[in-house]
Amino acid sequence: MIKSLHVFLLLLCCSSFVVKSQDRHIPPAPLFRDPIYDGAADPVVIWNDIEKAWWMLYTQRRANVDAMNVAYCYGSAIGIAASKDNGHTWIYRGALNLEFEKGMNTFWAPDVVFNNGTYHMFVSYIQGVRNNWGGNARIAHYTSKDMWDWKFEGFPELSSEKVIDPTLIQMQDKKWRVWYKDEARGSHIMMAESNDLFKWTFNTEPAIGERAQEGPKVFHFKDWYWMVTDEWKGMRVYRSKDMLTWTKQGMILDVPGKRPEDIPTGAHGDVVVVDDKAYVIYFTHPGRKFHGEDKVNEDGIVPYSRRRSSIQVAELKFENGTLVCDRDAPFDFWLPAK
Repeated sequence: MIKSLHVFLLLLCCSSFVVKSQDRHIPPAPLFRDPIYDGAADPVVIWNDIEKAWWMLYTQRRANVDAMNVAYCYGSAIGIAASKDNGHTWIYRGALNLEFEKGMNTFWAPDVVFNNGTYHMFVSYIQGVRNNWGGNARIAHYTSKDMWDWKFEGFPELSSEKVIDPTLIQMQDKKWRVWYKDEARGSHIMMAESNDLFKWTFNTEPAIGERAQEGPKVFHFKDWYWMVTDEWKGMRVYRSKDMLTWTKQGMILDVPGKRPEDIPTGAHGDVVVVDDKAYVIYFTHPGRKFHGEDKVNEDGIVPYSRRRSSIQVAELKFENGTLVCDRDAPFDFWLPAK
């Protein structure tokens, strides 16, 4: 009888452990790798209400194509990965057809917002395909009802024609703001404002002008507005109450992780806030020792292992008035259906 009781208690204990383990939804690492070109970068994650799925739109770099220097970063489409299991499995669905003029062109780093029954996408656009960094860069505006078929609405007039990496948010007064990198102004972060997402008034002074950076993402969490930016060695955190004055905080994702594909540092990503949790979804170059390790070989080509990129997710924590991130810590990851 005593032996049977011990066995029963042991089974009960093990059962409780299993339930607790199943209650925590640990995300895979990496979260996603593009199965066509293996160059997923610059992700944005949004609920697609028509598809009833979470969609990840991303820069589809042509990482498995041997070409001169950084040509694999050009000619990129915007890839689609979809998840119907709360963000744990991402299935490649194809690439968006955004071409509005002849030829093969370049699309980078989209952001998508939903307003009055319409999806609005703002995405970096460069005409053609280049071997080296350069070219006029503008932010193109598209609208859609289903996120599959997009209508080109034009180029908002912003601070220059060297602008990339938009991030948008709607304020309490219903006006919209967009922040972006302006390469003509020292690669500082600029800001513009709009009533309707079509006509924009831009500030002539940087929103953040202390140093070069890119990939801003603005979001609201724990009674603060936050901006994270890509400093090419991790992400810088800024904090604000009014989205006009930003206070510099520390760095996140600046120390290599221990999960598969989660090195060296985290680059240009999105933040999804779900109730009292915030998830940062970013990309890595797992074949590099540091983010900028992209030296070409004797043929003028960056080796494939240093071209490819992976998407990861980690949890942001609010501690001592700021945001921190331990990318190695297990956490519960769950994107609820809407």
